[in-house]
Amino acid sequence: MFTQKSQLKRKLTKAFRAGGLHLTYKNGTNTQYIMPKIHAVDVLDAGVRYVFTVPLGLNPADIEAKRWLFEAQFGTNIELDRDNKTFKLSVYYADIPAELLYEYNEIASALQPHRLPIICGKGRTGGYVAYDMTEHPHLLIAGTTGSGKSTQLRAVLTTLIKACEPLALELYLGDLKRSEFHAFRNVEHVKTVATHVDELATIFAKIARELQKRGDLLDKYEETHTHDLPANVRPPYIVLCIDEVVLLKKERKLMQVVEDISSIGRALGVFLILSMQRGDAQVLDGKLKNNLTVRMGFRHTDAINSRITGTAGAEQISRDTPGRFLLKLDELTELQSPYLTLPAAKKLLEPYKVDPSEDVIDAEVTEVPEEPIFGVLDDD
Repeated sequence: MFTQKSQLKRKLTKAFRAGGLHLTYKNGTNTQYIMPKIHAVDVLDAGVRYVFTVPLGLNPADIEAKRWLFEAQFGTNIELDRDNKTFKLSVYYADIPAELLYEYNEIASALQPHRLPIICGKGRTGGYVAYDMTEHPHLLIAGTTGSGKSTQLRAVLTTLIKACEPLALELYLGDLKRSEFHAFRNVEHVKTVATHVDELATIFAKIARELQKRGDLLDKYEETHTHDLPANVRPPYIVLCIDEVVLLKKERKLMQVVEDISSIGRALGVFLILSMQRGDAQVLDGKLKNNLTVRMGFRHTDAINSRITGTAGAEQISRDTPGRFLLKLDELTELQSPYLTLPAAKKLLEPYKVDPSEDVIDAEVTEVPEEPIFGVLDDD
């Protein structure tokens, strides 16, 4: 292993030297080269990961600008991530799959460790990537028409329904375009599918009241998260999913509730999934954007929208790779999403269908609070 790591280290050093990625000092006839310092070479199942830092005086941007150099040395299946002067270069043995059909039985093993599992897709590591929404609250999915955003949203919601018991999860879906969530009507987990602003206002009023109740429960039992409450009083997780949330940007009171959920929802077991075709700075202001801790950036029209979304580089995703996106979780990772057709989703959801019943939203709760819902918790 030592010999293997030494060989790999020399290979990276050779790339530094070939690209002039070093400092050069001359003392008479002697020339001294100061290379980036390689701190770690980790041989993993999926490939090799290098960690290195640039010496003081060498512009880290020069490393990023010469990505082509690392591709020439190691192949195109690489990821180069930067944190100030520190770089992580991941060299993978396999490429991202060009297409990926949704197969729940293949996905299930990646979901098992998580309370509220969000399926993402496959990258160069070969396995499915999923994460726990209770640990990484609130998700933004953004991308242009035809990029794969809508099918990913379908896959995320279908997976939640199949992975969670109906008594443990309540879904509230907002579909103002009336185009995305038809398949989820009358599913046991889904409390309502709202297609008008007034219907959403009723949902938001219910959730605002629920936030207050859950805050009281945490106070009473002196806990910091609802999943730590005793089982007999523990409320179900709530996920509020709004497609094309930019249509609400003029609805001040509704957007206030969205911001409040993003701020205090994690501790209270209430989470957001928001989607939009393009980044909108008026919607994704500082507070809301910072609280959407996970972003899935499918193909964007330009770099400005990519930066607003928080997935810089999504504008470079090719039209020829629908379903390809950048996942911003702990770091930015390129993945292929599982493609779930509408007929396939309907078939998967059929066992969870129930007879249509009266609206579950409390009739007397119709007004969204004028004031922000703070004071529910002192700290999230």
